[in-house]
Amino acid sequence: MSAHIHALGPLTSLLRDYVGSPKSATTSWAGFLLALVGITTRARVTALAAALGIDLIFVVIRALEGRPFTVGNGPTIVLTALAVLAVVRWTGAKRETALRTIALGALLILATKVGEIWLDITAWACPLVLDPYTQLADQALGNPSWVVGHALDVAGPAALGLVRWVYFELPVAAIVVAVWQLRGVTAGRWPQHHLVRTFLVIGLIGPLGYVLFPVVGPVLAFGPEGHGMALADVWPNTLPALPFPVDSMPFDGITPRNCMPSLHTAWALALFIHSRRGPLWLRWGGAFWLVCTLIATLGLGAHYGVDLVAGAALCLTIESVLRAPGRGWDRGRIQVVIMGIATFTWVLLCTRYLAESMAAHPIPFGIAILGPLAALAALFYATWFGPDRAAPRTPESLVHERVEA
Repeated sequence: MSAHIHALGPLTSLLRDYVGSPKSATTSWAGFLLALVGITTRARVTALAAALGIDLIFVVIRALEGRPFTVGNGPTIVLTALAVLAVVRWTGAKRETALRTIALGALLILATKVGEIWLDITAWACPLVLDPYTQLADQALGNPSWVVGHALDVAGPAALGLVRWVYFELPVAAIVVAVWQLRGVTAGRWPQHHLVRTFLVIGLIGPLGYVLFPVVGPVLAFGPEGHGMALADVWPNTLPALPFPVDSMPFDGITPRNCMPSLHTAWALALFIHSRRGPLWLRWGGAFWLVCTLIATLGLGAHYGVDLVAGAALCLTIESVLRAPGRGWDRGRIQVVIMGIATFTWVLLCTRYLAESMAAHPIPFGIAILGPLAALAALFYATWFGPDRAAPRTPESLVHERVEA
């Protein structure tokens, strides 16, 4: 597909991480730091020093050649060297643990490469976008993108810069949580479930929604970055004048249709959920990242409110599928998954087929959209965090309890 649509493919992008200019600098370092959790302290220090040194050499070379600043060569090269070293030199539990964490780090990097081409595919496969429907449907939620976007304009560049940084550096916070969860793996204490699993599955399934429901976002469809294809240049200060054409609208062939569902919301919510079992600083950090991400998704004009609702439903559904594997598919898990799928489907169907009714009757439809999400969140909490959350004691869970003890 990459060759067919003349886009940067995942293998070419990975090759650039070795010998060229990396595209996803932060992700390379995030995957590398995750891999370091599974090796000894001595090997960890050596690998980190080597990655920093190699990166510095590449940065100097690029600066001398006048190319843009970026990093990421060092961690990619050293991560590969660690994998080879583990296979060739290490044995037993040391080798197994190292390879498992190295694989997690590599998967994080490779998933990002695949995700990047997915964005190009959505632009190629979906010449028409559904932003007019989404903006109309968002009136049932009070047009949050317009409200938060205007508030960020008033707040000034400092607030805007903070939420923008949080929005784009989500992998950094995810690695902090994941490293805390995997901190005991060198002693044989592997958690049954951790954040990286949820992150990868969200990234695998989420882009399918981009093709089924292509949306580019208010800053493009109704704002200054529409490149002449926007319906109006009114975001975030003025709501679009009604009526406007409620139909699919054409858009350019390079802008990703990556709004519905909001995967940033799904990832940030997953990060928040996985930080709940941690120490106070981690819980506060998870809450901070979630709040800032929600503000950024709306305030930067990247998403509509219904995108966030769909993203939250997607997260809670996937998390319920993966969480506590030793518990099995009991009644509680099945209820949450079914309700999550129903909520996600309901939001998309309402947005596509009832958008005009939602704009005309905002209060009842606002309740009809937010009510199922609130019920899903309450059911999720009762199932996984409530006082009666004790899971059936299977042989696998008993083994895990003994290891944890």
